[in-house]
Amino acid sequence: MTNHKSFPIDALAVARAALREPELPVAHLDGVERQVRLLVDHREDLVAERTRAQQRLRWHLHELEPGWEIPAGGLDRAVWLHAVQARLAAHQGMVAEIAGELVGRCRELTGRVNQLERQLARLVAPLAPTLLRLDGCGALTAAKLVGETAGVGRFRSRAAFAMHNGTAPVPVWSGNRQRHRLNRGGNRQLNAALHRIAITQLRLDGPGRDYLQRRMAAGDTKTEAIRVLRRRISDEVYRRLHADQRPPGSQPPCLLPAA
Repeated sequence: MTNHKSFPIDALAVARAALREPELPVAHLDGVERQVRLLVDHREDLVAERTRAQQRLRWHLHELEPGWEIPAGGLDRAVWLHAVQARLAAHQGMVAEIAGELVGRCRELTGRVNQLERQLARLVAPLAPTLLRLDGCGALTAAKLVGETAGVGRFRSRAAFAMHNGTAPVPVWSGNRQRHRLNRGGNRQLNAALHRIAITQLRLDGPGRDYLQRRMAAGDTKTEAIRVLRRRISDEVYRRLHADQRPPGSQPPCLLPAA
């Protein structure tokens, strides 16, 4: 069975919904918040480009040095790139030449990715200080939350925010019995950021671990308990984003440094 999707019909349905609901919340992203979103997206593009270069480099190294194993994530580090370059010096031919170019490209991309991380940390520190104090939420995760939320004030409640980010369970009915299932919709970028906070709290024995253990002792599976923890973190992120929200018309806390 072929799935025939009609974008004009979808667009018309969205337009009619907007006309019926003139007070629908509107995403709003400008000033420093927009700069943060642009930098986050740019960094992720460069990370993806670096990953492709690393995969090609590994492929060529399997041919040149078939018994040599580089650990996962090793090509992100300068020490391993230096070791690869030293090994390539013993080889001649086109494969070694291409591999050498890829080493240089990986080094260049890693330098720029690290530079962007530092730049984002400087921007987000005065923009979301309350959010950054949340256990498990580093500068990159905070930047992702600020950029993808696009103005927490557009959500009427923490429940609306949870529905938007996909942490609110979806009610389903079986006969006369109501149950809930995992919400696979919503903004998956926000959902992934909330999941990172949850997993970091568990790994570092943060407050999330105690909550997880209480839920599991009450009968939840680990997967169910993590799902509930993610929703709990969504509510806390919603509260902290509100606390960090700048009053309309106020000056931004900092400006994007010149390149």
